[in-house]
Amino acid sequence: MSHPALTAAVAALHAEGRLRVWSLVVTVFGDAVDPRGGRIATARLQALLARIGVEPGALRTALSRLATDGWLERERTGRVSSYRLGPRGIAETRPAAARIYAAPAADPETWTLGLGPAPADAVTLGGEAWIAPGRQRAGHLAVTGTIAALGAEGFGRTCPPDAAGALAAVRAEALALEAAAPRLAPPEAMAARIVLIHRWRRAVLRGHDRPAALLPPRLADPAPRAAVAAAYAALRPRSEAWLDAAEAGLAPMPPASAGLANRFGMSSGNER
Repeated sequence: MSHPALTAAVAALHAEGRLRVWSLVVTVFGDAVDPRGGRIATARLQALLARIGVEPGALRTALSRLATDGWLERERTGRVSSYRLGPRGIAETRPAAARIYAAPAADPETWTLGLGPAPADAVTLGGEAWIAPGRQRAGHLAVTGTIAALGAEGFGRTCPPDAAGALAAVRAEALALEAAAPRLAPPEAMAARIVLIHRWRRAVLRGHDRPAALLPPRLADPAPRAAVAAAYAALRPRSEAWLDAAEAGLAPMPPASAGLANRFGMSSGNER
């Protein structure tokens, strides 16, 4: 029986609607497979996703679609079937990782309120208006200074309900999984890590992530990115142990690359 925190996280994921298994598979490859040589045995992948409620038939369909679209490539060595990232998977996954695993940053003292095309790290306020950390250039107007106050209306503009809801959900899940991490078995820790990063990945790639200074007070201390980073650090040792071990006759996966230890700006010394 799974730990209640993992059971709740999996249930929340399925409660959001029909699970897009192909997207979950992309999360697994970006988070756990790419740092370990980019290849995983199909049986190990199924063992992992079964803990997240994915049926074998649904996984086969998702893998076939991803292979057809160039995300993955299928390989066979003797009787062992495996998949690795294809050209499109590498092209899409690795740039996204820089956004997903960025370190929680202290909010700068200087901000720019601009009008015109928004820079990549800006938060839009409606129309062509935006706010972004640091000194930025704007097409029409740029006002640089400090944030003196941000009332309820300001929070609503910088973090609208859809973004706030997504961030609140992933923050609560991260806090629960961080607390549960020491009591999770290695397979549970790996499943919990994938569920957490899958929801965080979607929030980030949909543009829901926000600098802490632009979040409503209920999402502060810790801010969502900091909460996810702490949970990831807590889950990583046990989840990596599952990848290091033989699983139902499967060989261990190759050692992780050095970059894994630096995700969210944390080194191995920051693990709990």
